[in-house]
Amino acid sequence: MSTAVVLDAPGSYRLVAHTPRDPAPGEALVRVHASGICGSDREIYQGNRPEGYVRFPLTPGHEWSGTVEAVGDGVPAGLVGRKVVGEGFRNCQVCDRCHAGETTLCTAGYEETGFTQPGAMAATLTLPARLLHILPDDADLTGAALLEPAACIAAAALKANARPGERVAVVGTGTLGMFAVQFLAAGSPAELLVVGTRPDRREMSLSFGATDFRTRDQELPDDFDVVIETAGSASAARTSAALLRRGGRLVLTGIPAPGADGLDPTDLVVRQLEVQTVFGAPPAAWAHTVRAFGAGLLNPLPLVTHELPLTGFAEAIELVGSGDPKVGKVLLKPAA
Repeated sequence: MSTAVVLDAPGSYRLVAHTPRDPAPGEALVRVHASGICGSDREIYQGNRPEGYVRFPLTPGHEWSGTVEAVGDGVPAGLVGRKVVGEGFRNCQVCDRCHAGETTLCTAGYEETGFTQPGAMAATLTLPARLLHILPDDADLTGAALLEPAACIAAAALKANARPGERVAVVGTGTLGMFAVQFLAAGSPAELLVVGTRPDRREMSLSFGATDFRTRDQELPDDFDVVIETAGSASAARTSAALLRRGGRLVLTGIPAPGADGLDPTDLVVRQLEVQTVFGAPPAAWAHTVRAFGAGLLNPLPLVTHELPLTGFAEAIELVGSGDPKVGKVLLKPAA
Protein backbone atom coordinates (compact mmCIF):
# COMPACT_ATOMS: atom_id res chain seq x y z
CA MET A 1 0.00 0.00 0.00
CA SER A 2 1.28 3.50 -0.85
CA THR A 3 1.77 5.74 2.17
CA ALA A 4 2.34 9.37 3.05
CA VAL A 5 3.54 11.25 6.11
CA VAL A 6 1.00 13.73 7.50
CA LEU A 7 1.75 16.26 10.23
CA ASP A 8 -1.48 17.25 11.96
CA ALA A 9 0.25 19.69 14.30
CA PRO A 10 3.72 20.23 15.75
CA GLY A 11 4.93 16.97 17.29
CA SER A 12 2.03 14.98 15.89
CA TYR A 13 2.36 12.87 12.76
CA ARG A 14 0.83 9.77 11.23
CA LEU A 15 1.33 7.50 8.25
CA VAL A 16 -1.73 7.40 6.03
CA ALA A 17 -2.79 5.56 2.91
CA HIS A 18 -1.80 7.59 -0.13
CA THR A 19 -3.87 7.87 -3.28
CA PRO A 20 -2.16 9.70 -6.15
CA ARG A 21 -4.01 12.85 -7.26
CA ASP A 22 -4.58 12.90 -10.99
CA PRO A 23 -2.92 15.91 -12.58
CA ALA A 24 -5.22 18.77 -13.53
CA PRO A 25 -4.54 20.88 -16.63
CA GLY A 26 -1.02 22.26 -16.42
CA GLU A 27 0.06 19.75 -13.76
CA ALA A 28 2.25 16.65 -13.59
CA LEU A 29 2.15 13.58 -11.37
CA VAL A 30 5.61 12.53 -10.17
CA ARG A 31 6.58 9.19 -8.64
CA VAL A 32 8.86 10.23 -5.75
CA HIS A 33 12.25 8.52 -5.58
CA ALA A 34 13.59 10.24 -2.47
CA SER A 35 12.81 13.18 -0.20
CA GLY A 36 15.45 14.91 1.91
CA ILE A 37 15.07 15.95 5.55
CA CYS A 38 16.05 19.58 6.09
CA GLY A 39 16.46 21.61 9.25
CA SER A 40 13.26 23.43 8.30
CA ASP A 41 11.40 20.09 8.33
CA ARG A 42 12.54 19.70 11.92
CA GLU A 43 11.32 23.24 12.61
CA ILE A 44 7.87 22.28 11.31
CA TYR A 45 7.79 19.19 13.51
CA GLN A 46 8.91 21.14 16.59
CA GLY A 47 6.55 24.05 15.93
CA ASN A 48 9.33 26.58 15.36
CA ARG A 49 8.38 27.57 11.82
CA PRO A 50 7.30 31.25 11.69
CA GLU A 51 3.58 31.92 11.45
CA GLY A 52 2.40 32.07 7.86
CA TYR A 53 5.18 29.77 6.64
CA VAL A 54 3.46 26.47 7.39
CA ARG A 55 -0.09 25.20 7.12
CA PHE A 56 -1.38 22.10 8.94
CA PRO A 57 -2.31 19.35 8.25
CA LEU A 58 0.64 18.91 5.96
CA THR A 59 2.65 16.33 4.06
CA PRO A 60 6.19 17.75 4.30
CA GLY A 61 9.01 17.32 1.83
CA HIS A 62 10.43 20.16 -0.27
CA GLU A 63 13.69 18.43 -1.28
CA TRP A 64 12.95 15.61 -3.70
CA SER A 65 13.58 13.81 -6.96
CA GLY A 66 11.40 11.51 -9.02
CA THR A 67 10.03 10.41 -12.37
CA VAL A 68 7.03 11.89 -14.18
CA GLU A 69 4.23 9.33 -14.30
CA ALA A 70 1.39 11.32 -15.87
CA VAL A 71 0.59 14.82 -17.10
CA GLY A 72 -2.56 16.90 -17.36
CA ASP A 73 -3.97 18.73 -20.36
CA GLY A 74 -1.69 21.34 -21.83
CA VAL A 75 1.50 19.63 -20.64
CA PRO A 76 3.83 18.02 -23.20
CA ALA A 77 3.34 14.25 -23.19
CA GLY A 78 7.09 13.85 -23.66
CA LEU A 79 7.56 14.63 -19.96
CA VAL A 80 6.18 11.23 -19.01
CA GLY A 81 9.01 8.94 -18.00
CA ARG A 82 11.53 11.75 -17.51
CA LYS A 83 13.59 12.13 -14.35
CA VAL A 84 12.89 15.47 -12.68
CA VAL A 85 13.31 17.75 -9.70
CA GLY A 86 11.05 20.70 -8.97
CA GLU A 87 10.95 24.21 -7.60
CA GLY A 88 9.09 24.66 -4.35
CA PHE A 89 7.78 28.23 -4.47
CA ARG A 90 4.28 28.33 -5.97
CA ASN A 91 4.60 31.80 -7.47
CA CYS A 92 1.70 33.63 -9.15
CA GLN A 93 3.56 34.33 -12.43
CA VAL A 94 1.82 37.68 -12.95
CA CYS A 95 3.18 40.11 -10.34
CA ASP A 96 6.11 42.39 -11.12
CA ARG A 97 8.57 40.29 -9.12
CA CYS A 98 7.57 37.10 -10.93
CA HIS A 99 7.91 38.85 -14.29
CA ALA A 100 11.41 39.90 -13.22
CA GLY A 101 12.28 36.26 -12.51
CA GLU A 102 12.39 36.85 -8.74
CA THR A 103 9.75 34.23 -7.97
CA THR A 104 10.85 33.83 -4.34
CA LEU A 105 9.71 37.44 -3.83
CA CYS A 106 6.24 36.88 -5.31
CA THR A 107 3.92 39.59 -3.99
CA ALA A 108 0.86 37.31 -4.05
CA GLY A 109 1.98 35.72 -0.79
CA TYR A 110 3.99 32.72 0.33
CA GLU A 111 3.10 29.25 -0.92
CA GLU A 112 5.66 26.44 -1.03
CA THR A 113 5.69 22.68 -1.56
CA GLY A 114 6.15 20.87 1.73
CA PHE A 115 5.22 23.88 3.87
CA THR A 116 1.83 25.19 2.80
CA GLN A 117 1.22 22.75 -0.10
CA PRO A 118 1.51 18.93 -0.06
CA GLY A 119 5.12 17.79 -0.20
CA ALA A 120 7.12 14.78 -1.30
CA MET A 121 7.10 12.57 1.78
CA ALA A 122 4.62 10.40 -0.05
CA ALA A 123 4.62 7.90 -2.89
CA THR A 124 3.69 10.58 -5.42
CA LEU A 125 3.54 14.35 -5.73
CA THR A 126 1.24 16.32 -8.04
CA LEU A 127 2.35 19.87 -8.83
CA PRO A 128 2.39 22.49 -11.61
CA ALA A 129 4.48 21.14 -14.48
CA ARG A 130 6.04 24.59 -14.99
CA LEU A 131 8.00 24.00 -11.76
CA LEU A 132 9.77 20.90 -13.07
CA HIS A 133 13.38 20.75 -14.23
CA ILE A 134 14.30 17.79 -16.42
CA LEU A 135 17.39 15.77 -15.52
CA PRO A 136 19.61 13.76 -17.87
CA ASP A 137 18.35 10.23 -18.53
CA ASP A 138 21.32 8.73 -16.68
CA ALA A 139 20.98 11.03 -13.64
CA ASP A 140 21.30 9.46 -10.20
CA LEU A 141 17.98 10.23 -8.50
CA THR A 142 19.34 9.68 -5.00
CA GLY A 143 21.89 12.44 -5.49
CA ALA A 144 19.34 14.58 -7.34
CA ALA A 145 17.15 14.67 -4.21
CA LEU A 146 19.66 17.19 -2.84
CA LEU A 147 19.33 19.64 -5.71
CA GLU A 148 16.88 21.88 -3.83
CA PRO A 149 19.46 22.98 -1.23
CA ALA A 150 22.01 23.09 -4.04
CA ALA A 151 19.74 25.50 -5.95
CA CYS A 152 19.57 27.80 -2.92
CA ILE A 153 23.35 27.94 -2.91
CA ALA A 154 23.41 28.41 -6.67
CA ALA A 155 21.34 31.55 -6.05
CA ALA A 156 24.01 32.72 -3.60
CA ALA A 157 26.83 31.89 -6.01
CA LEU A 158 25.15 33.81 -8.81
CA LYS A 159 24.70 36.84 -6.57
CA ALA A 160 28.29 36.62 -5.34
CA ASN A 161 29.51 36.68 -8.96
CA ALA A 162 32.93 35.31 -8.03
CA ARG A 163 35.32 35.73 -10.94
CA PRO A 164 38.21 33.42 -11.88
CA GLY A 165 41.29 34.19 -9.83
CA GLU A 166 39.44 35.82 -6.93
CA ARG A 167 39.97 34.69 -3.35
CA VAL A 168 36.75 33.18 -2.03
CA ALA A 169 35.57 31.63 1.22
CA VAL A 170 32.67 29.63 2.64
CA VAL A 171 31.52 29.87 6.25
CA GLY A 172 29.64 26.75 7.33
CA THR A 173 30.28 23.07 6.66
CA GLY A 174 26.81 21.53 6.46
CA THR A 175 25.04 20.49 3.26
CA LEU A 176 24.76 24.09 2.06
CA GLY A 177 28.40 24.81 2.83
CA MET A 178 29.61 21.77 0.90
CA PHE A 179 27.54 22.79 -2.11
CA ALA A 180 28.94 26.33 -1.87
CA VAL A 181 32.44 24.87 -2.03
CA GLN A 182 31.58 22.96 -5.19
CA PHE A 183 29.98 25.94 -6.94
CA LEU A 184 32.86 28.26 -6.07
CA ALA A 185 35.49 25.68 -7.00
CA ALA A 186 33.93 25.43 -10.48
CA GLY A 187 34.75 29.13 -11.00
CA SER A 188 38.55 28.66 -10.76
CA PRO A 189 39.32 30.77 -7.66
CA ALA A 190 42.87 31.58 -6.64
CA GLU A 191 42.04 30.39 -3.11
CA LEU A 192 39.00 28.73 -1.57
CA LEU A 193 38.91 28.79 2.23
CA VAL A 194 36.32 26.89 4.28
CA VAL A 195 35.62 28.03 7.84
CA GLY A 196 33.54 25.90 10.19
CA THR A 197 33.19 24.32 13.59
CA ARG A 198 33.60 20.69 12.45
CA PRO A 199 37.19 19.59 11.85
CA ASP A 200 35.81 16.31 10.47
CA ARG A 201 34.66 18.26 7.39
CA ARG A 202 38.23 19.15 6.38
CA GLU A 203 38.75 16.12 4.13
CA MET A 204 35.42 16.50 2.36
CA SER A 205 35.96 20.24 1.86
CA LEU A 206 39.35 19.64 0.25
CA SER A 207 37.94 16.85 -1.93
CA PHE A 208 35.32 19.29 -3.25
CA GLY A 209 37.95 21.86 -4.21
CA ALA A 210 38.81 23.89 -1.09
CA THR A 211 42.45 24.95 -0.79
CA ASP A 212 42.37 25.57 2.97
CA PHE A 213 40.21 24.67 5.97
CA ARG A 214 40.15 26.39 9.34
CA THR A 215 38.00 26.32 12.43
CA ARG A 216 36.76 29.57 13.89
CA ASP A 217 39.16 29.42 16.81
CA GLN A 218 42.11 29.59 14.42
CA GLU A 219 43.58 32.79 13.02
CA LEU A 220 41.48 33.92 10.07
CA PRO A 221 42.42 36.23 7.17
CA ASP A 222 40.68 39.52 6.41
CA ASP A 223 41.36 40.06 2.72
CA PHE A 224 39.04 37.79 0.74
CA ASP A 225 37.05 39.05 -2.25
CA VAL A 226 33.91 36.93 -1.77
CA VAL A 227 32.35 35.07 1.15
CA ILE A 228 29.23 32.89 1.11
CA GLU A 229 27.77 32.28 4.58
CA THR A 230 25.77 29.07 5.08
CA ALA A 231 26.03 28.37 8.82
CA GLY A 232 23.06 30.32 10.18
CA SER A 233 24.64 30.47 13.64
CA ALA A 234 24.45 33.48 15.95
CA SER A 235 27.88 34.83 14.97
CA ALA A 236 28.25 33.50 11.41
CA ALA A 237 27.43 36.79 9.67
CA ARG A 238 30.06 38.70 11.66
CA THR A 239 32.66 36.00 11.09
CA SER A 240 31.91 36.12 7.37
CA ALA A 241 32.14 39.91 7.12
CA ALA A 242 35.45 39.89 9.00
CA LEU A 243 36.97 37.67 6.30
CA LEU A 244 36.43 40.28 3.59
CA ARG A 245 38.74 42.90 2.17
CA ARG A 246 37.48 46.46 1.87
CA GLY A 247 34.84 46.45 -0.87
CA GLY A 248 34.37 42.69 -0.63
CA ARG A 249 31.14 40.85 -1.39
CA LEU A 250 29.12 38.84 1.14
CA VAL A 251 26.07 36.65 0.54
CA LEU A 252 24.13 35.44 3.59
CA THR A 253 21.99 32.29 3.36
CA GLY A 254 21.66 31.13 6.97
CA ILE A 255 18.72 32.07 9.20
CA PRO A 256 19.92 32.27 12.81
CA ALA A 257 17.73 32.09 15.88
CA PRO A 258 16.35 35.37 17.29
CA GLY A 259 18.92 37.42 19.17
CA ALA A 260 21.86 36.68 16.87
CA ASP A 261 24.67 39.19 16.59
CA GLY A 262 23.98 41.53 13.70
CA LEU A 263 26.42 43.09 11.28
CA ASP A 264 27.93 46.40 12.38
CA PRO A 265 26.48 49.10 10.08
CA THR A 266 29.49 51.34 10.65
CA ASP A 267 31.80 48.54 9.56
CA LEU A 268 29.67 47.93 6.45
CA VAL A 269 29.76 51.58 5.43
CA VAL A 270 33.39 52.35 6.23
CA ARG A 271 34.66 49.18 4.53
CA GLN A 272 32.10 49.56 1.69
CA LEU A 273 31.06 45.92 1.91
CA GLU A 274 28.43 44.63 -0.52
CA VAL A 275 25.93 42.41 1.32
CA GLN A 276 23.20 40.32 -0.31
CA THR A 277 20.89 37.61 1.00
CA VAL A 278 19.15 34.49 -0.32
CA PHE A 279 15.87 32.85 0.70
CA GLY A 280 14.97 30.00 -1.62
CA ALA A 281 15.90 29.64 -5.26
CA PRO A 282 14.42 31.38 -8.33
CA PRO A 283 14.20 29.58 -11.70
CA ALA A 284 17.59 30.83 -12.92
CA ALA A 285 19.32 29.28 -9.91
CA TRP A 286 17.48 26.00 -10.46
CA ALA A 287 18.50 25.92 -14.11
CA HIS A 288 22.11 26.67 -13.16
CA THR A 289 22.06 23.83 -10.61
CA VAL A 290 20.60 21.25 -12.99
CA ARG A 291 23.19 22.18 -15.64
CA ALA A 292 26.04 21.90 -13.14
CA PHE A 293 24.71 18.56 -11.88
CA GLY A 294 24.35 17.21 -15.40
CA ALA A 295 27.89 18.32 -16.24
CA GLY A 296 29.32 16.48 -13.22
CA LEU A 297 30.31 19.68 -11.40
CA LEU A 298 28.10 18.84 -8.38
CA ASN A 299 28.47 15.60 -6.46
CA PRO A 300 25.73 15.34 -3.81
CA LEU A 301 26.13 11.63 -2.97
CA PRO A 302 29.01 11.97 -0.45
CA LEU A 303 26.68 14.15 1.66
CA VAL A 304 24.08 11.36 2.05
CA THR A 305 24.63 9.22 5.16
CA HIS A 306 21.18 7.71 5.84
CA GLU A 307 18.38 6.37 3.66
CA LEU A 308 15.17 5.34 5.43
CA PRO A 309 11.63 4.33 4.42
CA LEU A 310 8.74 6.70 5.12
CA THR A 311 8.03 4.69 8.27
CA GLY A 312 11.35 6.01 9.57
CA PHE A 313 10.17 9.64 9.62
CA ALA A 314 10.51 10.06 13.39
CA GLU A 315 13.97 8.48 13.34
CA ALA A 316 14.99 10.76 10.49
CA ILE A 317 13.89 13.87 12.39
CA GLU A 318 15.90 12.74 15.42
CA LEU A 319 18.97 12.03 13.32
CA VAL A 320 18.86 15.50 11.77
CA GLY A 321 18.78 17.12 15.20
CA SER A 322 21.21 14.76 16.93
CA GLY A 323 24.36 16.80 16.43
CA ASP A 324 26.18 13.58 15.58
CA PRO A 325 29.03 14.43 13.16
CA LYS A 326 28.44 11.10 11.44
CA VAL A 327 24.98 12.26 10.34
CA GLY A 328 24.92 14.09 7.04
CA LYS A 329 21.96 14.23 4.71
CA VAL A 330 19.06 11.96 5.62
CA LEU A 331 16.72 10.77 2.86
CA LEU A 332 13.31 9.14 3.01
CA LYS A 333 12.50 6.72 0.18
CA PRO A 334 8.82 5.85 -0.35
CA ALA A 335 9.67 2.62 -2.14
CA ALA A 336 12.16 1.43 0.49
